[in-house]
Amino acid sequence: MPSQNSAYVSDTAPGRGALRAARSWLHSDAPSRSLDGHWRFRLSPTVPAAADFAAEGFDDGDWDSIPVPSHWVLQGDGAYGRPIYTNVQYPFPIDPPHVPDENPTGDYRRHFDMPADWSGAERVVLRFDGVESLFRLWVNGEEIGGASGSRLAHEFDVTSAVRPGDNVVAVRVHQWSAASYLEDQDQWWLPGIFRDVTLIARPAGGIEDVWLRAGYEDGQGRIEAEITADAAAFPVTLRVPELGVERVWAAPDDVVPFDVGAVDPWSAERPRLYDVTVSSAAESIALRVGFRTVEIRGDRFLVNGRRVVFHGMNRHETHPERGRVFDEEHAREDLARMKRFNVNAIRTSHYPPHPRLLDLADELGFWVVLECDLETHGFDKVGWTGNPSDDPAWREAYLDRMRRTLERDKNHPSVVMWSLGNEAGTGGNLAAMAAWVHARDTGRPVHYEGDHTGEYTDVYSRMYASVPETERIGSDGSRSPLMNCTPAQSARQRTKPFLLCEYAHAMGNGPGALDQYEALVHEYPRLHGGFVWEWRDHGILTTTPDGTPYYAYGGDFGETVHDGNFVMDGMLLSDDVPTPSLHEYKAVAQPVRLTFDSGAGEVAVTSLRHSADTSDLRFRWRVEHDGRLVDSGDLEVPVVAAGESGRVPLPPVAVAHDAETWLTVDAVLAADTAWASAGHVIATAQQDRSARRPSPGVRSRTDWRDTDGTLTLGIAEFVEGSLVRLAGRPVTGPRLELFRAPTDNDESASEEVEESDAAVAGVSQATLWREDGLDRLTVRRMSVERTADALRTLSKVSAANSGSWVTVETVWSIEGGELELRVEIEPSRGWRTVWPRIGIRFDLPDGTAPVDAAEWFGLGPLESYPDSLRAARTGRFSSTLRDLSVDYARPQETGHRSQVRQLTLTSAGAEVLRLSAVPDTRGRRPGFTLGRHTPQQIARAAHPFELPDSTTSHLIVDAAQHGLGSRACGPDVWPEFALRPESRTIRLRLSAG
Repeated sequence: MPSQNSAYVSDTAPGRGALRAARSWLHSDAPSRSLDGHWRFRLSPTVPAAADFAAEGFDDGDWDSIPVPSHWVLQGDGAYGRPIYTNVQYPFPIDPPHVPDENPTGDYRRHFDMPADWSGAERVVLRFDGVESLFRLWVNGEEIGGASGSRLAHEFDVTSAVRPGDNVVAVRVHQWSAASYLEDQDQWWLPGIFRDVTLIARPAGGIEDVWLRAGYEDGQGRIEAEITADAAAFPVTLRVPELGVERVWAAPDDVVPFDVGAVDPWSAERPRLYDVTVSSAAESIALRVGFRTVEIRGDRFLVNGRRVVFHGMNRHETHPERGRVFDEEHAREDLARMKRFNVNAIRTSHYPPHPRLLDLADELGFWVVLECDLETHGFDKVGWTGNPSDDPAWREAYLDRMRRTLERDKNHPSVVMWSLGNEAGTGGNLAAMAAWVHARDTGRPVHYEGDHTGEYTDVYSRMYASVPETERIGSDGSRSPLMNCTPAQSARQRTKPFLLCEYAHAMGNGPGALDQYEALVHEYPRLHGGFVWEWRDHGILTTTPDGTPYYAYGGDFGETVHDGNFVMDGMLLSDDVPTPSLHEYKAVAQPVRLTFDSGAGEVAVTSLRHSADTSDLRFRWRVEHDGRLVDSGDLEVPVVAAGESGRVPLPPVAVAHDAETWLTVDAVLAADTAWASAGHVIATAQQDRSARRPSPGVRSRTDWRDTDGTLTLGIAEFVEGSLVRLAGRPVTGPRLELFRAPTDNDESASEEVEESDAAVAGVSQATLWREDGLDRLTVRRMSVERTADALRTLSKVSAANSGSWVTVETVWSIEGGELELRVEIEPSRGWRTVWPRIGIRFDLPDGTAPVDAAEWFGLGPLESYPDSLRAARTGRFSSTLRDLSVDYARPQETGHRSQVRQLTLTSAGAEVLRLSAVPDTRGRRPGFTLGRHTPQQIARAAHPFELPDSTTSHLIVDAAQHGLGSRACGPDVWPEFALRPESRTIRLRLSAG
């Protein structure tokens, strides 16, 4: 027979005992006390047989102390177990609803004082805002109840158990329970009491709950109030001082909707909030109300009658040291950073966040898709057999989670859509959740991506649809059935707004093609944008045995099963550093479009905003010659309404004849906001005004003769045809480099390859590159020839066990007194895959003056790749060698700067070497990468600390790079940006610093 404890943790019911009904998270003046702080703590490897620790007189003197809120696996330097990361896998056998006997269980105890004047309270309530995954509660030895639903609030009536003065609260938390089957949410499993614990005195005549539905239409506001209180609480008064509104309800039946007159509407762009109080004689509740109306009209999702485009992020609560423990200052900065990068929407993947976060979303302005605490993705392993989503035994657990999600957060204007959860298959329990929401809240639609046939949801949602598929959905150009749909179901889905609830998987260096998705949104009104996966890396700060800090991912804590670095897939690194992909996103999502009309000498200013005009912006221009500022000023732009355009004359531009001329226009904030300072750039555009200049031709030579020995050409010295010194420094190269340290997208074996014939379904590009030997090329020198002022070598480059090769002709010459290098690269037939790059590598040993920085004129300031160029602008930039690279959690290709014209390498501030790039016959310019490790060294490291010490800097000049794509969890590189083996030329002019 199973033990009582085993039966308890395997119970699918959401709670037992005096569990209170769900209600809003309210700001009340009723007395309360935080029980956050240090609690006594004991961890057991399995569920203890007895709960003697809950007794008042129990001696916990030999227990440890642990902070609440916290996760016990992040405390005690591993003494309390270790974090576990899985994406899809369950870290326990799939045997629903059972979990193993090896079930870490944390017992918590603390004393608290209850003020004597609380003895007059009608009830005393103990509230837990987040406990993973199942817990039981005792107060003064009396068992009160228990609950599951880790990211949900649970309140208990403890009136009968508490007394004035000293009290003891005891909590038992189980890491695994039946509830764990519903919480497989692509994140770390982090048990413990990780959100606030609060003791609340509920006064007689108090207000139990308030819901203010604040609508907006034709400039007018309307409030529909729902007051939950005993008749004895009345009269209840609602006040909106700023609007001069005071409404007194003498009895519950008096609470009817009413108009409040003219109001400013709430939107994510102008998050206008009004302070409201709802008061009885015993209690006053403060709310901040935003007037807005959400509706679906045809295949359009509208707020206040205007179409919404979600420029969104999937956001988990995660911090490298605190895990999911909320810190308001950090959260506010997190959201302010989103605003600075033109993010306007959040999907709370895949659970309700700390309730205070939604206060911040109301205040700062975001469209929020609020998701229920639900995912059962691990059932995919068994073909979804036994999935709780269609099992009646789990229905109450599903409904309880949805009720607690909606009731807690129903007052927030930022919440414009409810989501049932994520990747939980489909079934009757999800349909029941949707039905409950539709009945409870008619003012917000229901989302769930797994409802592929549109049976019970209001929007058509997809993950990682390719650009062509998204276009087909937007244009309705194909009447063929949609994914997993019959023709009738497809017809139903085509009547709904379309949303990409996940796209552009931001794992490591990537994603690419953000601009292609954005273009579709503006072409097809049915498409409403989407949410990038995801906002932030989930790295956990830890150290190696020698004390070196690093950000750990799956497998770094010795997990039995794990999903590796798949948890490192954010546009923000674990230490809050924005990745280049986030800058790319900002450029793609900019809410003001600036379009130059060269013929008319004008710039068109188009507002892509939902409702805000451009009165909060000013426009600046500047002119640069070869990246050096020569003129600047303000552009007088009339206010442009949302969705409208205006045309403005451009200033006169002085065009240089010996330099490139670039005109840049920026739209910047005119005044400080809650999330950025005046002058913050919202949008930017550049126009090339350069006079045409011909590239120098290639001088033909016919007097080549064989040579060996030592040769000097200008600043270059050669031995037997090989470069040994440049500008007095030891240098080796140039050697052909076709390999890059594979990105996470390169390493993926995704089936998502329909767009490109350069990929093989189920096989990663990186695998093909290694099979072709691109990471281990060898060279056979076929000839060395010279003239009086030139040196030419011809080599054949291939790899062991390969019948394909590349012919490389290298010509060094003196041209007009300058040293020129020209490299002709020509592949043989038979190469079967794309190449990661076509470049040449120079190795520069440190010697007495290591190369430690660079200055360049080209695209910058951050790394860029063929399908990720929108954030790059043409200018003159400088960087230390260290800052040229990005510290991705798993080392990979990083640091490429595109379309370089001039490059200067420096050491301790002194110029070492200058390079000027000559465009090829098609006008294409090379890029460069400068770092301390070769691609091969980077590819062998699983973490940054595993990179070897280096005594050499490595410069790679690339004729071309392969795109980034999103294949780690989405489409491969678009064909236009796939680098197929081809002949390329690199020409450089070199001079001493």
